[in-house]
Amino acid sequence: MKVYVSVDMEGVTGLTDPEEMQAGGRGYERGCELMTGDANAVVQGAFDAGARAVLVNDAHGSTKNLRIDLLDPRATLVRGPGKPLRMGQGLDETYTAACFAGYHARAGVRHGVLNHTWMGKEIQNVYLNGEICGETRLVAAFAGSLGVPVALVTGDEAVCEEARELLGDVETAAVKKGIDRFSAELLPPVVAQARIREAAARALGRLGDFRPYVVEPPYTLGVEWNSTAIAAGCATIPGVRAAGPRHTEFTTGDFGEIMALFGVFAMVGGQIACGSGIYG
Repeated sequence: MKVYVSVDMEGVTGLTDPEEMQAGGRGYERGCELMTGDANAVVQGAFDAGARAVLVNDAHGSTKNLRIDLLDPRATLVRGPGKPLRMGQGLDETYTAACFAGYHARAGVRHGVLNHTWMGKEIQNVYLNGEICGETRLVAAFAGSLGVPVALVTGDEAVCEEARELLGDVETAAVKKGIDRFSAELLPPVVAQARIREAAARALGRLGDFRPYVVEPPYTLGVEWNSTAIAAGCATIPGVRAAGPRHTEFTTGDFGEIMALFGVFAMVGGQIACGSGIYG
């Protein structure tokens, strides 16, 4: 059994402050340790359930957050920028199951800790084939296009609920309960990570219950930006079309192209937002 683990940071045990997720921010180094602890809890649960190999992908921001020196030595790590498939880098048809750790609710979800979809301020909403889409749905659909089911999602209560609504009886492990976007009721790491480890072992012990999350092609990615300038800039990317003053759309038969496009969107949208002042 080969297990793939995509690890984001906003849903990690103990974290509520954006500074804890940005290099140089107050608490960032401790945030990286907590992120690695959650990843290790999934890895430990996977090996408890009989995994023979586990690949961990650092899926947050710079993708240079997980501490390789603290990672369970039985796992391997994909780390660093320039990954074409971003949050799904390294996943292919050979994996038995995918697990998402440290994930967060999509943009606009009430009580979702640090809720957003891909970009914290530039994107209002994302749509996949006309239906609203968070990062859980996005990466689950990529996994499904490869025939790989999602077995586990960990994060706050809001993302666990989002995952169950999307994927059915998927295993979840809630490590915090949102009060507002930047506040939550937290579990101590020793408690939260035990919960994650147990959920991972349960999930991989009942793989027959899971099916890949399949979205039928062609895939149309719609993005509602917070700025006409960002939408106009992103519409210059080949294959991307303007669908409204603040909306872009992209259609493809290859879900990998959607994953890759988000990396380009982040570069273009981030540059316009940061370079255009408050009216960007």
